[in-house]
Amino acid sequence: MDGIIYRVAYRSEWDTCMDLAWRTFVKYEAPEYTQEGIQNFKDFVTDGVLKTMFENGVYKLFVAVYEKKIIGIISLRDNNHISLLFVESKYHRQGVGSGLMQFLVEHMINVMNLRSLTVNAAPYGVEFYHKLGFEDTGPEQVNSGITYTPMVLNF
Repeated sequence: MDGIIYRVAYRSEWDTCMDLAWRTFVKYEAPEYTQEGIQNFKDFVTDGVLKTMFENGVYKLFVAVYEKKIIGIISLRDNNHISLLFVESKYHRQGVGSGLMQFLVEHMINVMNLRSLTVNAAPYGVEFYHKLGFEDTGPEQVNSGITYTPMVLNF
């Protein structure tokens, strides 16, 4: 998709990004989760401590912007672990998620001097991560009601 800008999120965009994550989660992930898992995810995206970590530069957040609107997000914790990757529904399967991943990997190589990335992939995202070259590091797991497959990408 042409015209998308990938960049670091501005502080003022936090709430917009977490709203996008929540809406997308509810549509694609929540139907497969327990109430515990849904509540834990909601608590995560509304956590004031996480927002403060973002504002202090500890929790990194990147966005895809199209026509001045945020249409995708990816976040990084512990310098090399994807904790959120969501794209607005109408932009699914148009390269936005892959573009976010490419931007993140380039940032990790050029700015952070890192060469690997991990993720706990939600069931909806497992195929996407496999297509990008991620490999499972363990079987599907459930922790606090959140279902995921641990994965790694070395680059």
